[in-house]
Amino acid sequence: MTRASGISVPLFSLVTRDSWGIGEFPDLAVFSRWAAEAGQALVQILPVMELPEPERSPYSALSSFALDPTYISLPRVPDFEAIGGEHLFEAEDRLALDEIQRSSRVLYSEVRRLKHRWLRRAWERFARLEIARGTPRARVFDGFCRREAWWLDDYAAYRAARASQENRAWWEWPEGLRTGTDAVLAEIGGALPAEVGYRKYLQWIADGQWAEARRLAWPTRVFGDLPFMISGNSADVWRHQDQFRLDATVGAPPDAFAEDGQDWGLPPWRWQVLHDTDYQWMRQRARRHADLFDGFRIDHLVGLYRAWVRPLDKTQQPFFDPPEEPEQQALGEMLVRIFKDSGAEVIAEDLGTVPTFVRESLTALGVPGFRVMRWERHWDEPDEPAIDPLAYPELSVATTGTHDIDPLAVESEPGQVEQALLDLQRSGSYLALLPLQDAFGWTDRINTPSVVNDVNWTWRVPRPVDEWSAWPEAVTRQSHLRTLTREARR
Repeated sequence: MTRASGISVPLFSLVTRDSWGIGEFPDLAVFSRWAAEAGQALVQILPVMELPEPERSPYSALSSFALDPTYISLPRVPDFEAIGGEHLFEAEDRLALDEIQRSSRVLYSEVRRLKHRWLRRAWERFARLEIARGTPRARVFDGFCRREAWWLDDYAAYRAARASQENRAWWEWPEGLRTGTDAVLAEIGGALPAEVGYRKYLQWIADGQWAEARRLAWPTRVFGDLPFMISGNSADVWRHQDQFRLDATVGAPPDAFAEDGQDWGLPPWRWQVLHDTDYQWMRQRARRHADLFDGFRIDHLVGLYRAWVRPLDKTQQPFFDPPEEPEQQALGEMLVRIFKDSGAEVIAEDLGTVPTFVRESLTALGVPGFRVMRWERHWDEPDEPAIDPLAYPELSVATTGTHDIDPLAVESEPGQVEQALLDLQRSGSYLALLPLQDAFGWTDRINTPSVVNDVNWTWRVPRPVDEWSAWPEAVTRQSHLRTLTREARR
């Protein structure tokens, strides 16, 4: 395996001077160029699939396939510029844009409100002047819709129906819409053609900007993050209701993060039904992520082997599904193979309470798990000494932290942080993955599990990324990381 080093960071954090209050698709390319000069071979981001209002957690998407239009850069949308762009803004919109750009954190509701108002106007212009006239751009759009119909049709119908029902959850829709059958899809297409078209248009624009960002990011590879599950209020569950349990949620059993365990509010799948469909939904998710990314992290790997199911009926106790180890291993290995067979490079988040057989299974499958340095210790020895990173197996991903824990600088002195960076790079792991906060010694945290507040998932870099070439701190960090990486032969 080729030794390499990378940076992990959420896309929403990577703002530039042109961003509308949130890191956008083109901003990924700007950051990737800085990372490449810092000796980093890849950038790994959190999920970028579409979130519902008012959700902020990237792990609660309303689709496993649709990119979030919130990451679209409006000034790079031809139809927005054609109607006047920001020059057309009245006082209210100018104030809104100024507020979201000046904020030190992502103001999701305000960003979404402003962007969708102008994306809607851009679509109306495109429909009136491009689609109606059958222009070359309209034909390109039509080609995208036909090429991506295998996921786009379901998604666009769901979004159109959701909009017609004031964004209520699908189980609150009229009975005729709730079923999500082929007939209902056709009915929605006939009744709401403009709304269906708008949702497809957003995905076409997002797809183009994403593809361009990846092209400009080269030679830096872009890794994504495949969530273990999907929100119950999603296009996926609406269309495939028989494949999910709607009488329970999944979460995590009690551990160091939460003594009562965690409830993520996501519906467990009915694994026997998935088996009977040859795991089609999982295969489609693998295909989509392989289309979008050079590689991806499988989130909450142990959940593929056994889900911690919490019945909505609180008189019933939580349980693992499947319940027995042989079934768990067979299921998990089947799903991991599906993701590996996608053609993308796969790494797996195997943290938390993970049975020994799961990690042994992962190794046998040739998929790297994670080694979080502060947790890699000889727990059965006196004083629990740290394991020398040189001893980490080659088939692993070494990292100083995750988006769910405090950065190193919160609990370490500057000298200790620098030593950790050195130890990370010289580790035996084939991939050293460094959270951006630890690269700079920043103390900002991305998320605190089991906590709902106004801070989680809102962190932005303290200075626009397109200014980093002239920012002494970023220039110094870039040079230092490049030296560490080169000396570690990554």
